[in-house]
Amino acid sequence: MTTESTVSSISKLLSDGLQKTIAEVELYKNEDALWIKEGDINNSAGNLALHIAGAVNHFVGAVLGQNGFVRDREKEFSLRGIAREEIISQLKKAMEVVPVVLGNLTDEDTFREFPEKIGGNVFSVNLFLIKLVGHVNYHLGQINYHRRLLQS
Repeated sequence: MTTESTVSSISKLLSDGLQKTIAEVELYKNEDALWIKEGDINNSAGNLALHIAGAVNHFVGAVLGQNGFVRDREKEFSLRGIAREEIISQLKKAMEVVPVVLGNLTDEDTFREFPEKIGGNVFSVNLFLIKLVGHVNYHLGQINYHRRLLQS
């Protein structure tokens, strides 16, 4: 059995979540359905996908990688009608950032304090990245459920 570093495992999990988000976006039969909100559903699949891309690009790319990415979180939830290919493009950019930035971190680096407070809380890099994996997968599940509800 091979031993994988924590940061390598997190990198794989984030990349997998981003790839699955792309697959979900591609599975929508009608591109306009990505933007449907009904009843108590406050976020469309398109907005959730933009949010996933924005979160990864911000926290991994800008905060850890200092790559200059500027996030507009408000637009992640307010934009409508963005073409499917643009959403996928943003998710692919996030996928490119993950192995580059996380590939430069050592396990020792992950025990340091994450450079940005989240909700007023201080996290280690390791704990925050695990939290980010959960966050991505939570929204991925919402997108999957949204798509299946609309297509049933």
